[in-house]
Amino acid sequence: MNRRSVLHLGGMAAIGFALEGCAPKATAPPQLAPRRPPVRLPVVNASWDRVIRTTIGLRPHRPSAFVLKADRFGAKTLIHNFGHGGAGMSLSWGTGSMAADMALAHTERRAAVMGSGVVGLTSARELQRRGFDVTIYAATVPPDTTSNMSLAGFTPTSGLLDQSKRTPEWDAQFRQAVLIAYRRLQLLAGPKYGISWIMNYAPTDNEAAGRGGFGGATGTALMPESITNPRLLLQPGEHPFPTKYAVERTEMRIEPSIYLDALMNDFLLWGGKVVIRKFETPPDVAALSENVIVNCTGLGSKALFNDPELMPLKGQLTVLMPQSEITYATNGGARAPVTPDAGFVHMMPRTDGIVLGGTSLRDDWSLDVNEKERQRIVETHIELFNLMRAVRT
Repeated sequence: MNRRSVLHLGGMAAIGFALEGCAPKATAPPQLAPRRPPVRLPVVNASWDRVIRTTIGLRPHRPSAFVLKADRFGAKTLIHNFGHGGAGMSLSWGTGSMAADMALAHTERRAAVMGSGVVGLTSARELQRRGFDVTIYAATVPPDTTSNMSLAGFTPTSGLLDQSKRTPEWDAQFRQAVLIAYRRLQLLAGPKYGISWIMNYAPTDNEAAGRGGFGGATGTALMPESITNPRLLLQPGEHPFPTKYAVERTEMRIEPSIYLDALMNDFLLWGGKVVIRKFETPPDVAALSENVIVNCTGLGSKALFNDPELMPLKGQLTVLMPQSEITYATNGGARAPVTPDAGFVHMMPRTDGIVLGGTSLRDDWSLDVNEKERQRIVETHIELFNLMRAVRT
């Protein structure tokens, strides 16, 4: 091969390399997004032979939501703080703080608080923090209050109001209360107060359920954006539930028996006094020696202060034997309710038992167990957890 041939072949090779660089390359197969590791959860042992009690609580509901205002009551200042529906455990630090600020307008630093549920106890503590000498007057004290019958998580929109009754002024008051309460509860997290963070799962076959924030569309519209818990939609294979998807979010859990006892102990350590008594008429209230009175009587305000709006939302909880390994909550069953009025169900694990709920009967004053509701809630949970067990195996 002579020099001219070598140069010729070299030139052809260079052209070949250039053409190869311009030629379209074979397309690589698309890379699928890596699937999250599957969530593995122990299964609740749900059965009728593990039921240890069923409790009833009448939540104080007002269609136009809670009352938080100061009135003149003869020569006294009467501050109303009642009507929180199913949101009392969540909102009480907020409305209690705002009620105590209203009390500062009075020069006297002695105050009476009527009621020893969570709204009364937090109001009393907030008054103490502002320098008031406080006496609680109540017909019952923990563990015999309606607050003790709560599920209870941080659900500040639960059973709160009818949407058509909302006003801009009330919305602003609500959002202020939520922000205060959420911060207070965070600072109390730990075993002393029975407050902790857990994961909540909502089984669903509806992909759109993963969108939105706290409490669905209604709750999101009410809640301040800064505390709307983000949701994660778990895909098939990423969760242990017998549905196509599961919505995962964090939730603050409150154990009522621990929490209310701790609040009462704090109140007494700060020099508070408790008087067991019931108020029958407004003159009974006017006879109190204190000139600053905070009314936290819940449903008692209907008769005592002639509130025609006030009505109960009857709640009913069935409790299973405790399971220490269960550290997650659930909302919903293995399938959507057949009809909207069939309601929903939810499970919350606590040290005093696995709590099953989902009852909210409007304007029902009965303290008797509703057996139909009890059957619905327990059987729906038995189905859910049995199917979880089958999926796992």
